[in-house]
Amino acid sequence: MIRVLIADDQAMVRQGFGALLAAQPDLMVVGDAADGAAAVAQCRRLDPDVVLMDVRMPVMDGLEATRRLAESPGGPRVLILTTFDLDDYVYEALRAGASGFLLKDAPAADLVQAVRVVAAGDGLLAPSVTRRLISEFAARPRAQRPRPTALNALTPRETEVLRLIARGRSNQEIAADLVVAEQTVKTHVGRILAKLGLRDRAQAVVFAYESGLVAAGE
Repeated sequence: MIRVLIADDQAMVRQGFGALLAAQPDLMVVGDAADGAAAVAQCRRLDPDVVLMDVRMPVMDGLEATRRLAESPGGPRVLILTTFDLDDYVYEALRAGASGFLLKDAPAADLVQAVRVVAAGDGLLAPSVTRRLISEFAARPRAQRPRPTALNALTPRETEVLRLIARGRSNQEIAADLVVAEQTVKTHVGRILAKLGLRDRAQAVVFAYESGLVAAGE
């Protein structure tokens, strides 16, 4: 059973998402919060697996709440919800430790699937968000992105897999590109995340661009 907490300053949104998720046999809504500070407090008390986190909230915004939750070992995975696909906070939210991003007007089935994907440890990035991330990095001089020594810990094949992750490839697509079994790709991804100290694929995408391993337009 996947335990979910909903953080949004609009009661109708919390109730609507809550009813939708509670109707799923594998999901349980354990609580909700009207602001970021309450969300952090509720997470410490209720120990959810996934938090649906609005960005713009009073007291403490979703960005700061996400950062605080990401700092806690074994904390929940955060799925950012917002009305705007080009929200100014998108990039910072992912850097803060969010595992995914979804628009509030996405189909109900997409929301349910997003919770399951993030709970399973996979990052979820809408195509528009991936494009935004790339444009953010493209706008920065490459000299500002020194190659971190952590990349030296990766094998050549792991480095290649990380590049493909950053380009938005799924495990199945990476397996086809490299002519290997999908399970082999999953093993590589797990080792990459462990060696680089990353939570999931969303963080791997950020790391790959920020480190200069992958450049926009490649």
